[in-house]
Amino acid sequence: MPPHDPTTTLPHPEPAAPALPAFTGYRDLLGLVRQLSSLGGCAQPIRLEGHRTEIDTFTGEILRELKSKDLPAGHLLVRCGNRRTTRCPSCAELYRQDTYHLIAAGLRGGKSIPDQVASHPRVFATLTAPSYGPVHGRRVNGSARCRCGRTHTKGDPLLGTPLDPKQYDYTGAVLWNAHAPALWARFMLHLRRTIAAAAGIPQRLLHRLVRVSYAKVAEYQQRGLIHFHAVIRLDGPAGPYTPPPAWATPELLTDGIRIAATRAHVDGPKVNGRARSFGFGVQIDTRIIRSTAFQAGTTITEGKVAGYVAKYAAKGTEAATGTLDHRLKKISELWSESVPEHAARMIRTAWELGNRDDLKHLNLRQWAHMLGFRGHFSTKTRAYSTTLGALRAARAAWHHRRTARPSPTTLILAHWAYDGTGLTPDLERLAALIGGGPTHGQEVAAGA
Repeated sequence: MPPHDPTTTLPHPEPAAPALPAFTGYRDLLGLVRQLSSLGGCAQPIRLEGHRTEIDTFTGEILRELKSKDLPAGHLLVRCGNRRTTRCPSCAELYRQDTYHLIAAGLRGGKSIPDQVASHPRVFATLTAPSYGPVHGRRVNGSARCRCGRTHTKGDPLLGTPLDPKQYDYTGAVLWNAHAPALWARFMLHLRRTIAAAAGIPQRLLHRLVRVSYAKVAEYQQRGLIHFHAVIRLDGPAGPYTPPPAWATPELLTDGIRIAATRAHVDGPKVNGRARSFGFGVQIDTRIIRSTAFQAGTTITEGKVAGYVAKYAAKGTEAATGTLDHRLKKISELWSESVPEHAARMIRTAWELGNRDDLKHLNLRQWAHMLGFRGHFSTKTRAYSTTLGALRAARAAWHHRRTARPSPTTLILAHWAYDGTGLTPDLERLAALIGGGPTHGQEVAAGA
């Protein structure tokens, strides 16, 4: 197989010219427009077939009946809810808004979280991966010149790719991604130990005085390795509803994060005669969150942090590395995808490692398109803030309050079955003509 240029991508066939829309075939064009508009611009709506029947329990009369085949589109269409911008920009934007409000509520209160949480020690931390070989970068050791001798501009496809792909440790990079969730859990264990040691109390008694809460997102660097952005907060024994003791300061939390990040390690498998152990990289950034204002300059504020974290909640590997946003059934499918060579090599490495019996528990073939990472992109402790489920329930309740509700004596019988995803080409073109983006009701509910 000939060597690949890391800046090249595999050819992708040109899309065929679209045919003229055939909207006249739909019997209720105005109703079709209303049905598509209700999706708020969802790019891959889910098609359901079935029925919903409302029956008066006293008389047995059928009050209202809805059948999917009678709808303008021939199906009940619901939003896909995908968080990836590359798959559905509209649903991803709604997910980003929800994540923003979830993070913000844990910083300044709201959504059932008391306002006093804004006075608790809070630190914005970034934990990165170690090096598995030198890569092209915009700044190296304080200089704008890369190790290769060039000065790369933003967007240069060489950024993040190895200087010497033959010497780059692709096995280590993929396995680090696979062990990153366990490494984060080990980091949190060490953080609680470090805080307890600083307070001079046994770790088993720490929860009686202080609780450590966090919300984090995982982001891919251009080199294809995960790093974590996290808001970490110290609360009293009842979480956000009680203040921590006076000795629990932002400075103590900052020092504890740095110490715990350097101590956290996870033992990995032995591959090709080499025992692996995984820890965080030397680049550990900690910044105390100071105020509720959107201030200018370098002050790390609640609004900035919530916006920064939410931005990465809707991105995956494809945003940083240009790789896939869907799973592979066969590795041969990779040749028909437009994937940069560096990402393709990480995918192939994950696929090969996934064939090893001693690595079956990592499910690397299932997560090859994620470059080995198999964790959740957005996680939090229970006490940090509200939940995405609660925000979605509030949005649904907002809609229900503005729609006619059946009488308490009405029996509702409904059955819906999945019939596919996406729209026909004609409906796709009509939806594009209508326009996309979250509806007004979705925006209001997200900020409620």
